[in-house]
Amino acid sequence: MQDKPVALITGANQGIGYQIAKDLMASGFTVLVGARNPERGETAAKELGPDAHALQLDVTDQASITAAAAQVHKTFGRLDVLIQNAAIMTTGDHPGSVLEYAKTKRASVVPLDEMRAVWETNVFGVLAVYQAMLPLLRATPGARIVNVSSGGGSLTIASDRSLPYRSHFSPLYAASKTALNALTLAMAIELEAEGISVNAVSPGFTRTAMNGYEGTETVEEGAREAVRVALLGKDAPTGTFTHATFGTIPW
Repeated sequence: MQDKPVALITGANQGIGYQIAKDLMASGFTVLVGARNPERGETAAKELGPDAHALQLDVTDQASITAAAAQVHKTFGRLDVLIQNAAIMTTGDHPGSVLEYAKTKRASVVPLDEMRAVWETNVFGVLAVYQAMLPLLRATPGARIVNVSSGGGSLTIASDRSLPYRSHFSPLYAASKTALNALTLAMAIELEAEGISVNAVSPGFTRTAMNGYEGTETVEEGAREAVRVALLGKDAPTGTFTHATFGTIPW
């Protein structure tokens, strides 16, 4: 087992995941750049530096997940932090604006096959990676899990008729993040007696390829809360949902 703490970030070859990896390296971590495409993962790891290592990881492919867990165990022998960041908004091209996206993904018209595909990444993929990496986390004192969610998945916020973005709530991306929040609580409840914290964070409306770079916050701002929670250590709270600026977000 190596001495430096190890963090695995899924979907880390670009955007918020890449920035999280960069920030954790600056805090003394060895980072594993989880990426579905191995070439993109290798490129990102080389850009990040010697403490970054590419890890081929397709969260929708059980064989890929199993192989990744075996590789982490064999090469590093520990996993201090698991950050579940990989997510998609759609299976096709982004329609050009968040408003247009919302119009085409309403409950009455969203294609069921597309919904299944998005949830396969954003929900079932998270659970599959959790199950595969849990033995490593349990064997590492003070381990913790951070699930990158979204304030758009808050049922409380979506129920408030006074909020302008309420109409953007859809069964596709937003509801997948609602389900991710439920998974976060299920994991936190399961692991609280073992001292492994599990928390959800919202990066905010960050400028990334996922939203056609329409976001209002930088990737540095979007990564901030995930990094903060990852660095809380063994006495971290568990079962929380937070944002860097707004603090606790209602479920």
